[in-house]
Amino acid sequence: MTTAAIVAAAGSGERLGAGMPKALVRLGDRTLLELSVAAMHDAGIDVVVVTAPPSSATDFAALVPSATVVAGGATRQDSVRAGLSSLPAEVDTVLVHDAARALVPIDVVHRVLAALNDGAEAVVPVVPLADTVKEVTADGDIVRTVDRTSLRAVQTPQGFRRAVLDRAHAAGMTDATDDAALVEALGVTVTTVAGSAEALKVTTPMDLEVAQSILARRRAHV
Repeated sequence: MTTAAIVAAAGSGERLGAGMPKALVRLGDRTLLELSVAAMHDAGIDVVVVTAPPSSATDFAALVPSATVVAGGATRQDSVRAGLSSLPAEVDTVLVHDAARALVPIDVVHRVLAALNDGAEAVVPVVPLADTVKEVTADGDIVRTVDRTSLRAVQTPQGFRRAVLDRAHAAGMTDATDDAALVEALGVTVTTVAGSAEALKVTTPMDLEVAQSILARRRAHV
């Protein structure tokens, strides 16, 4: 099995308010981009491709010379599609990972790969929901309390047989929020494995503070 990881890093990061592409924000002494690419390499991924904002592709390439950097598109789907098209022909297994989940534990990546090795066509890491969930109207009035026992929050990296992911992106679905949703639309079963609270997505300044704490705790135990 030849594996590749597409690290989706073309987001602007407006909600983070850093004034730069989110992947270039520093977490400790490295950027989110560098940490995410290192996680993929540390997990034994053969090929790593980064999708970058077109105007920052040169800067990204300088930061992660071990990865191939390609220009992303207008949407996340466009960017992942660009990454897919750049992969060598021998790649048969693809992970898609958000650069904003820079602290994903290597064990999570290995669980995704193990499920693919065991025959799954698509795999996502998930975590249970901690909060009570309410369905509300457009005006914000509560309709009902949702039973959360069967609900999960989805993380990355999401893993796929390359042929399945290629078919999913070629199908033309435009309103999916992740690659697993594209695959689900094909009728393909998506398997889940345990994710991790440490694989949080850095989206807001508060998320960045939490990530800094996680990183500091890791380094204190090295």
